[in-house]
Amino acid sequence: MNRCKWVNLNNKIYVKYHDLEWGKPKHDDDILFEFLVLEMFQAGLSWECILNKRENFRKAFDNFNYEKISLYDDNKVGALLNDPGIIRNRLKINATIKNAKIFIEIKKEYGSFNNYIWGFTHNKVILNNDDNIKTSSRLSDDISKDLKKRGMSFVGTTIIYSYLEAIGIINDHELNCDFR
Repeated sequence: MNRCKWVNLNNKIYVKYHDLEWGKPKHDDDILFEFLVLEMFQAGLSWECILNKRENFRKAFDNFNYEKISLYDDNKVGALLNDPGIIRNRLKINATIKNAKIFIEIKKEYGSFNNYIWGFTHNKVILNNDDNIKTSSRLSDDISKDLKKRGMSFVGTTIIYSYLEAIGIINDHELNCDFR
């Protein structure tokens, strides 16, 4: 079975993520928020590192419940900073709390975050027809700019491009990948 070259075949979590999740269109707001948080924490690190800690993140961040996260206080931030199972970065933790609040605002404005994020492509998947590795696009630039204007952090164009791949708005599976 052919997979994208970036998949570490020795890591079952990574293989499962590639085969079952990456590039598959996602429309559930809970999942869209989870991936946004994971992509934020990935900044400066490897995606494989984040995937290996995903279950720890789920436990630490109340299963990515954005309503709960939006109410986190200093005590919860302190607990997260002491949790060895996650990436203990104060800036990213605080950004997650702030971004949860903005995520909720976007949901109120658009009816769902799904409507907001998929509205940028009129609910269409962008299929890349080459194997050139991309880290940004006009689309990721536009979404990043809008999210930053709304006050979100850790949503630069590279993070957003990776996010769009993860949630299936951009299908970047390599041309010979059987999961394309």
